Amino acid sequence: MQESNLNATGMEYNTDLPPMVISEYGRSVQRMIDICLTIEDRSERNRCARTIIKAMALLNPQMKEYQDYEHKLWDHLHIMSGYQLDVDSPYPKPEANVLAAPPERVPYPQSDIRFRHYGKILEDLIRKAIKEEDPKNREIFTGQLAQLMKKHYLNWNRDSVNDQLIVEQLEMLSKGQLKVAEDFKFLHTNDILPRNAVPANQQPQYATNKKNIKKKKKGKF
Repeated sequence: MQESNLNATGMEYNTDLPPMVISEYGRSVQRMIDICLTIEDRSERNRCARTIIKAMALLNPQMKEYQDYEHKLWDHLHIMSGYQLDVDSPYPKPEANVLAAPPERVPYPQSDIRFRHYGKILEDLIRKAIKEEDPKNREIFTGQLAQLMKKHYLNWNRDSVNDQLIVEQLEMLSKGQLKVAEDFKFLHTNDILPRNAVPANQQPQYATNKKNIKKKKKGKF
């Protein structure tokens, strides 16, 4: 005799029932699948499975937005049956060990960045500048890199910046192959970060013109 799931009040609650593998189809579909498993005649079992698939599609019309949605429905049918349903499916029966397997680990790109506040792209640009054969273009490229490094440095630390330190770090990252010109001059900090150089909490507060504010009278909206 099947054990009753009715509680003391004579009512059946979902919390008293076994958890569903795929809950979006509802308890009724799960019961239909459980009944389908008990059907001995194969042709009747196939007809029952196709009826359940139609019901699943009606209950979840958004599934039709997915490519090959019918294949997904049949996979869900097998999963909800515990892979025990033996029917003539138009698609191969999914394997439990394949679906339950954890996803493959996505390798994280490993790269040794000397100064993280400059980023990986800047190091790539330095290597490209080193390959530049034209001396004039190389000098311009090196100057642009130095200005870019100062900007990145200020984004990382806005309290102070040492131009000579940036020159030394550029030479270090290029292994001495890139040096700024003798007459090279860095942009001023205010030219790089004119607005953000001063923290927002230290920005001057502009007085509100109270004459332009209409006061609401009591009791009126």
